[in-house]
Amino acid sequence: MSGTTTLDRHHAPADVSDRVAHAFTRLLRFFADAFFARRYGHRAVVLETVAAVPGMVGGALQHLKSLRHMEGDRGWIHTLLEEAENERMHLLTFVHIARPSTFERLLILLAQGAFYNLFFLVYLVSPRTAHRVVGYFEEEAVLSYTEYLAGVDDGTYANVAAPGIAIEYWKLDPGARLRDVIVAVRADESRHRDVNHRFADELSGATNTGGGEHETR
Repeated sequence: MSGTTTLDRHHAPADVSDRVAHAFTRLLRFFADAFFARRYGHRAVVLETVAAVPGMVGGALQHLKSLRHMEGDRGWIHTLLEEAENERMHLLTFVHIARPSTFERLLILLAQGAFYNLFFLVYLVSPRTAHRVVGYFEEEAVLSYTEYLAGVDDGTYANVAAPGIAIEYWKLDPGARLRDVIVAVRADESRHRDVNHRFADELSGATNTGGGEHETR
């Protein structure tokens, strides 16, 4: 994978593991679209609670692996835990923008509980597949935030003032608006996408991760 970040980068599934990861992601995208439709703020609140799980699970399991093997982790633990914290800040930001209903809070509880255990098992069996799933999740997140941004630009969604927590976290201008927040969050998601696809590539033993393996949509 190249060092530059593009918004439309897509990892073309190369084998069964990739195809399973991609199909699982598309299934979850279908349910998200069906439930939230164009309510992007509420979609962000619910999905970011799930998005913050993989980094914490991966970080913990890589930590235990490092202890068992008594060897370094190549910086993976810090990267994954940092990713989890970043996704948590996305959640805390969008809670201020789209106040979740009682039903959505219940949905968050159920979704996080189910996804945590499922992802934990997937990571135990195949870390490569787990990272590929996250890479595809992040591809979808980039698309969703791009659609959200387009809605702000065309007036479908009000370009409200950015919450103070977002201004402080991303060092935005004091007068920043929702549009600035979405741009910052989308950039985070694109970095997470690239990192997780790279981790999956490394676990698969790929020697060339920047050529024809990745394409634009």
